[in-house]
Amino acid sequence: MTLVAGVDTSTQSTKVIVCDAETGAVLREGRAPHPDGTAVDPAHWWHAFQEATNGGLLDGVAAIGVGGQQHGMVLLDEAGAVVRDALLWNDTRSAGAAEDLIGELPGGAAAWAEATGLVPVASFTVTKLRWVAQHEPDNAARAASVLLPHDWITHLLRADRGQEPTTDRGDASGTGYWSPSTGTYRPELLKLAFGRDLAVPRVAGPAEVVGETVAGALLAPGTGDNMAAALGLGLRPGDVVVSLGTSGTVFGVSAGPVADTSGTVAGFADATGRHLPLVATLNAARVLTAAAGLLGVDLSALDSLARSAAPGAGGLTLLPYLDGERTPNLPDAKGLLNGLTRGNANPANLARAAYEGMLCGLADGLDAVRALGVPIERILLIGGAAAAQAVREIAPALFGLPVSVPDPGEYVALGAARQAAWALAQTPEPPSWAVSAVEVTAAPTKEIRELYGQVRDRAQALLR
Repeated sequence: MTLVAGVDTSTQSTKVIVCDAETGAVLREGRAPHPDGTAVDPAHWWHAFQEATNGGLLDGVAAIGVGGQQHGMVLLDEAGAVVRDALLWNDTRSAGAAEDLIGELPGGAAAWAEATGLVPVASFTVTKLRWVAQHEPDNAARAASVLLPHDWITHLLRADRGQEPTTDRGDASGTGYWSPSTGTYRPELLKLAFGRDLAVPRVAGPAEVVGETVAGALLAPGTGDNMAAALGLGLRPGDVVVSLGTSGTVFGVSAGPVADTSGTVAGFADATGRHLPLVATLNAARVLTAAAGLLGVDLSALDSLARSAAPGAGGLTLLPYLDGERTPNLPDAKGLLNGLTRGNANPANLARAAYEGMLCGLADGLDAVRALGVPIERILLIGGAAAAQAVREIAPALFGLPVSVPDPGEYVALGAARQAAWALAQTPEPPSWAVSAVEVTAAPTKEIRELYGQVRDRAQALLR
């Protein structure tokens, strides 16, 4: 049996799985936590990888792929040392820099969308570079190159760290200085942001072998977390994923690039040569954690409370912008509970409103992806919160379509492992790995989304 490994270096932890290269069956796994925060020393990710693989987890592995949180800015000096803590995707301090960059490029948002598939917001690497250039001139002067989290881990895995660092088209497409439509960097945009040139990693092919580990395992190019999840799920045109993790994401496969001048949909590339239009929200599963904490219950009890309330939560609507928001682009927004009365002020309705608010925000994302002509024939619901029974009951009603819930799994790590198997086999397409899923249905309901839309629009008018 040939073994391959996939790594998910996410916001909260490192997960590593070892799979049968032929079937994708998971044989071994390990994990280790990352520190909380939106700025983290990348050394913590490497230490977490070492902890997660301690005890011989990678023994006998023939190839490894790394999936990583997108957009994180890892600045290195001439010697390859980390200059400052990495600014992560959910760090919003560069919101003002994003607005400046839009205004500084002739043509504004439309020109950015055409050039990179993206309109700058605080999440993207290009805005973080501008922030450092403006606010930390000493660190900016030391910086010689910029990597993404998965690039950095892949490079540390190399036996020969003198090799040129690499990335892939999927993760590169989230920087704001790489073009999914041409497949090339846009160095003038990086220079616009940082004030001078920086070295960037070479963009490797989807199944290219980019090095070897000390143990002799081949290294796949790796990719961003959403692209890895798409690969792990075997996503095909017509499939759209709704992921409920730390962030919420909606993404689907398209044959060609998309450019949304509103910035709602990011026109990413995927890990196979196609494209991955994506909508992201900052607020997903942690909305439920916050609601559980407010009510003094655990997540299981929150789930039961939400299911005991009637649809619509008695008129309560939660706008779940608890950590600011990326979509819509309101980095300084706060959450809002609308419609509270003595009659509906009870734990069950509040719990229900938390689930409905989180899912309504993602239903808006589905609408935005559909509006760009991306076909939606099947919705796959993944992420930690997808296991909640309340989510499975509410999601198909709000989305207006049946929902498939794949078996629980580490799909980012699985996609990275599938990429490793692809690099090992050097076949035209990735190996075919089966994914089991359960379909859930519910009668569509419009009233909840209509009320949510009214609250959302009123709040945005006040916040903008």
